[in-house]
Amino acid sequence: MIIPRQIGTKILELSRVYPIISITGPRQSGKTTLAKALFSSYAYANLENPDTRLAIEEDPRRFLLGHSKAGLIVDEAQKVPAVFSYLQQIVDESHEMGKFILTGSQHFLLLEKITQSLAGRVAVCHLFPFDQSELRAGNHLADQLDQALLQGAYPALYDRGILPSDYFPSYIETYVERDVRSILNIVHLNLFERFLKLCAGRVGQLLNASSLGNDLGVNYKTVQSWLSILEASFIVFSLSPHHVNYNKRVIKQPKLYFYDTGLLCSLLGIHTKEQLDSHYLRGSIFESYVIAEYMKNRRHQGLPSNAYFWRDNKGNEIDLLLEEANCVKAIEIKAGETISDDFFKGLKYFKELSAQSDDCFYLIYGGKKAQDRKHGKVLGWTEIAKISVTS
Repeated sequence: MIIPRQIGTKILELSRVYPIISITGPRQSGKTTLAKALFSSYAYANLENPDTRLAIEEDPRRFLLGHSKAGLIVDEAQKVPAVFSYLQQIVDESHEMGKFILTGSQHFLLLEKITQSLAGRVAVCHLFPFDQSELRAGNHLADQLDQALLQGAYPALYDRGILPSDYFPSYIETYVERDVRSILNIVHLNLFERFLKLCAGRVGQLLNASSLGNDLGVNYKTVQSWLSILEASFIVFSLSPHHVNYNKRVIKQPKLYFYDTGLLCSLLGIHTKEQLDSHYLRGSIFESYVIAEYMKNRRHQGLPSNAYFWRDNKGNEIDLLLEEANCVKAIEIKAGETISDDFFKGLKYFKELSAQSDDCFYLIYGGKKAQDRKHGKVLGWTEIAKISVTS
């Protein structure tokens, strides 16, 4: 069963006003499957295939022109950099919309080629593993929170029924061997894998590149470079602190999160519900799940991020702030299934500080029952999309 992707509607809209569509995202997030489903009549060329790559390298213009009328999906286009210059010439001459679809997991390299040759001619769309709305539509959303956290949302886990304990170690090895090696000249790839696991151990924490470097025996610049690769590969993302200080001294470091908690749990050595239930990072894993769900849902609607966090130098904190036109929504995230007054401590403090109306405050917790409470609207973990004004 193919689960419809939320971003499909947006891609079709953009294909009517842009000559080229680029679909990027993490490896195995379903980019090629989506492109073929949306543009089923288009020819398909995978440039990781040596024969196809050789054919296009010999005469890129002839190859692209041969498919410019019917349409062409080009997978891993960054493998042949000359493609981008020829695409520029062809789309400028034809003035036809949506005839070329570029897909690729190496966003760092793909975006570099796009900005060099195709600026203004290409719409860049990001496809992540399934979000909650997609899993619910496909009747695949887990009943239990710990199962959702452990399994993650990569399509293969649902299409082929692969166990997370079998899937993620191979995924990590493939990612490091293929994507990381092609972007960075790393002699000892096992050191990068250790770096990846150290990042997992710091999920939900303030990002300290110097501390990571000290633990690895590498310098600050190396850590920054490696972090940029993880972000460009859609493995991790950083959440920036909100810029409004409300006359308080605020923290200025970003926080580190993972887009997929199944991958995160695997890196942490968590493979069973029992291990997750007793793990000291379970609260941070759930926090990463909630924030990543919001980010995926927003990106799948073709919208930029509006998410931040807030913390002052005395430890008062809001896990997630959403900057919207009429207010700054404050969201606290608690993994517990039983709501206590202590869950609202941060919301109460921030409400007094910001003087915003009651409908700007939310609590997302590990249970499922929605409630209206004095200090904020309570949402269960399956209703994360309800904090977005666009859903």
